Amino acid sequence: MVDVSLTDSIMSFAIPGKHCRGRVVRLGPALDDILASHDYPPLIREILAEAVCLTAMLGALLKDEGSQLTLQAQTEAGVINLLACDYRDGALRGYVDFDRERLLSQPVAPSLMALFGKGYLAITFDQPAPRGRNQGIVPLEGASLAEAVQNYFFQSEQIPTLIRVAIEQSAGGISAGGLLVQHLPEGEQGRERLHVQLDHPEWEHVEIMGGTITPEELTDSALPLEDILWRLFSESDEVRVLSGKPCVKGCRCNEDHIRDVIARFPKEDKEDMVNEDGNIAIDCAFCSKTFTITGTSLNN
Repeated sequence: MVDVSLTDSIMSFAIPGKHCRGRVVRLGPALDDILASHDYPPLIREILAEAVCLTAMLGALLKDEGSQLTLQAQTEAGVINLLACDYRDGALRGYVDFDRERLLSQPVAPSLMALFGKGYLAITFDQPAPRGRNQGIVPLEGASLAEAVQNYFFQSEQIPTLIRVAIEQSAGGISAGGLLVQHLPEGEQGRERLHVQLDHPEWEHVEIMGGTITPEELTDSALPLEDILWRLFSESDEVRVLSGKPCVKGCRCNEDHIRDVIARFPKEDKEDMVNEDGNIAIDCAFCSKTFTITGTSLNN
């Protein structure tokens, strides 16, 4: 049995009496491993940490093994050129490409607009058939990425949602914690939502209680995740802990995978990829590694 009560874990829960479901996550060493692949300045580390935490909570909404959640910021004239994270079966990865010179000219706490420009957030759910792929795109508006994702559920999915994320950076590393709660009116998980009422009394109560969570509680690695749920909701409601799942750094690139991808290209395209040494060099932005595929593989 994996202990998923403290850090690098996601816990799923339900509040049946209020027709709500949720996820609570805390990340520590796994997040450090993701960020260690690049020499990110503190502000970029914090942005990526928030994005990875959000990706973990969103990915945990997927039920089928092998499903993938991808969160990507599409930017226009911002300091950040690209932000991409994904989740699959507890494995997380993330990457940010940004303009270092423009970042130096920003204030201590730049706005979301300053960092991303006129940006958009694309959230893609890739699931096995018959569900397939579903993508929603919303403007990057609000005070944080968490607020932008919360707006996604209101605008694209019509699901009342509360999201809170906290980041703590220290000499010992970085940690992140997040809470996501959603109202499923007229039924539990698995039943059709007959209507959505943002001011439903059930949801108002849960939203108020969930909003009392503090950043310290979310990032405190000594505080079990179950204790967070009981502090917030159990005084007036039954809270069911449904499952727990560990999180790890999960860059999926390896030599076999890259060979397989290259093999799908036409012979002419593969020849264009070959460098002066007769090999193909592939850089992985997520893990900051270069994979060299030797010429002997190119004729396959």
